[in-house]
Amino acid sequence: MGKQEDTRERVLDLMEELEVGRAIPSERQLSGQLGVSRLTVRAALDELVLDGYLERRHGSGTYVTEPKIAQPLSLTSFSDDMRRRGMSPGSRTLELATTVAGARLAHRLGVSQEARLVRVNRLRLADSKPMAMEVLHVPEVLVPGLTRADFEDHSFYELLRTRYAIVIASGTQTIEPTVTNEEESEVLGVPLHTPAFLFERTTVSESGRTVEFVRSIYRGDRYRLVADLVPQRSRNGRSAGAPETATAAKANQRGDQTNGVSKTRRIQST
Repeated sequence: MGKQEDTRERVLDLMEELEVGRAIPSERQLSGQLGVSRLTVRAALDELVLDGYLERRHGSGTYVTEPKIAQPLSLTSFSDDMRRRGMSPGSRTLELATTVAGARLAHRLGVSQEARLVRVNRLRLADSKPMAMEVLHVPEVLVPGLTRADFEDHSFYELLRTRYAIVIASGTQTIEPTVTNEEESEVLGVPLHTPAFLFERTTVSESGRTVEFVRSIYRGDRYRLVADLVPQRSRNGRSAGAPETATAAKANQRGDQTNGVSKTRRIQST
């Protein structure tokens, strides 16, 4: 292990003893404490800031940030994920409107270009803090009477099941790195062009009907992607090579960031 990597790990160990929002020792103090040059310390801290573990505040110092939330590449509920982590989930409806599908959304949803869609823009929250911005499109014929209040702190999939007798059975999701635009930055409360994850998902009901197309922007400073790995098997049952994700997702991950596109046949509930 090189000096910079070793220094990074030792700083991470030090951060385990500090509360979120506490300042870490200065570069000069860390240099003396760890027995490495300030240049090595600065390079390690730069990497930790880039990965979202630390935050630099001009004229003040470097502070421990909130831990990232593990985002599994599987069928999970945002609300359940937050509750399992001791956080209170929430949802704020920013917009609910009807629109004509057009060519792109018609292709995604398997409807005519003239079909009416319900478009819902909502902010996903955990402990009242913005986590993701989500734009959902669903054919209006499937969800008559849908209102803004239906999305306030409720699971859409649970609403589909209980009110409309629609049960989500499968889906396709893609994930890629991006940066926030002006609207997304304002809604999520982050600087313009903050690193983020772009999720695009279509889901299918038990009857085989495409139900929704969702485009979500997740804050890169609060999320990391997690995938279970299993050996890929050949037809004779033997291992055919390096492990791949159980969902057939292929992601080139570095720390908490992803540099490629991940595709999975499983989905995240909303």
